[in-house]
Amino acid sequence: MKATLNGTNIFGMPLLDFPKIALPGVSSELVEQGYARAREGYEKIKATSEEMTEALRETYSSNAKSATDYGLKVFEISYANAATALDFFVHLYGSKSAADVYALSAAQARKAFETATDQNKELWALTQKLATETGEPIRKRFSKVLHQAG
Repeated sequence: MKATLNGTNIFGMPLLDFPKIALPGVSSELVEQGYARAREGYEKIKATSEEMTEALRETYSSNAKSATDYGLKVFEISYANAATALDFFVHLYGSKSAADVYALSAAQARKAFETATDQNKELWALTQKLATETGEPIRKRFSKVLHQAG
């Protein structure tokens, strides 16, 4: 705040004039303690930040690998389903009677249901693995940081 010539601030309020007391031993000690505490706090925050950064780096790496595995499994399943559908149509085209079409259709429906069930189990297992592997590094590091702080 700016002071005017008559000893007031720009709002016309009188300035508080605190006496200047010199306490050489006390003030330097307090400053040194404050500095040491601030430095200690900074070091803790820096270490914690580094731990969490490393956890996120591990999580990202693990997540990328698991997501790739999941994507490859989806491609594999899509290929298998397309091949099965083409085989079904080839057999269906070669059918001689309505009874053959009905039998092939029933067999295909049963096979498709069983295959879909197995494929869903595989995808669910990969999803669980992804969730576990993604959260594990963060959980470990967070737990470590909490134990260091406590």
